[in-house]
Amino acid sequence: MAELLPWLQIPLLVAGCLFFGIGTLGLFRLTETRDRLHALTKVDNLGLGLIALALLPSAPTVGDGVKILLVWLVVLMASATSAHLIARAAGRDVTREDP
Repeated sequence: MAELLPWLQIPLLVAGCLFFGIGTLGLFRLTETRDRLHALTKVDNLGLGLIALALLPSAPTVGDGVKILLVWLVVLMASATSAHLIARAAGRDVTREDP
């Protein structure tokens, strides 16, 4: 099983990094604020989840594995909250009409 572990971790790490790259590309290429938020929150959180999944088997203790999962959950909550606040503020700016 120890010989198989790197063959499982490497594709997960590469896929996670690719998702981070795609999210960054979406940030630069998309024009609307909500589209940019979608690229950052969804794609980057998926990338972080894949990286966390790849790191779990090599965690030295169960406590370290729990910490990896907790970091991922905190990032999920923080990105959802911040994206909601930014989208709400952007929606207010769009509906505001300047005379």
